[in-house]
Amino acid sequence: MIDDRTKFTIQAVIWVNVIMYALSLLFSRGLHFTLNPLTALAPSTDALIFLGASGTVPLAYSHDWSSIFTANWLHGSLLHILFNMMALRTLAPLTAKEFGVYRMLSIYILSGAGGFFLSCVGGVPLTIGASAGLCGLIGALFYFGWSRGGIWGKMVFDQTKSWIFSLVLIGLILPNINNWGHGGGFAAGFILAFLFGYEECRRSGKIDILICTGMSVFTCFLLFRSVFQGFELILK
Repeated sequence: MIDDRTKFTIQAVIWVNVIMYALSLLFSRGLHFTLNPLTALAPSTDALIFLGASGTVPLAYSHDWSSIFTANWLHGSLLHILFNMMALRTLAPLTAKEFGVYRMLSIYILSGAGGFFLSCVGGVPLTIGASAGLCGLIGALFYFGWSRGGIWGKMVFDQTKSWIFSLVLIGLILPNINNWGHGGGFAAGFILAFLFGYEECRRSGKIDILICTGMSVFTCFLLFRSVFQGFELILK
């Protein structure tokens, strides 16, 4: 059973992703339609860079490391955002149940940034997508299952192992998968789960609310700023 606060938070995250995707299409120049599901309704590269895509190319252009926070809210096609939002609906409620909704959102934001930071260090030219943050939730659940033990802990641990196997398989089969981002997000989520603790060890408190609020406000500021930069693109 998901409480109203968790439902609201998950819906808010989904809506921000949808709005940013819609804006990326609006700001795109020469938008092309294709029957290929992997590239259908794909925003243009310049629109994604203006809106906060990360990687070595945007960094060379702007030298702004804040893109490691904004890239987690951008997507490269209709299938891309649908797949990630479906995964979020699966992972976020379970993570919120074990860590509390505030720690869940903090892990999502910070592990996304960790994944894109590692992507830049690893030399990925251009990267976007919520999968880095989603892998952070998987990393947090992996830590929870491993640390808690017992029947429920083992069930969560086994489930996360199957998700990890799927991620590795997808990374080997499909082109243009950012394995650096996936690995960095997972590692960040695992570390954050260790540092934050989960509900059975420590109930959510004021520090968790403060961290979550700070990360959320900071991210919203960066996204609003990137949207204004996007308007510069279409007004030129």
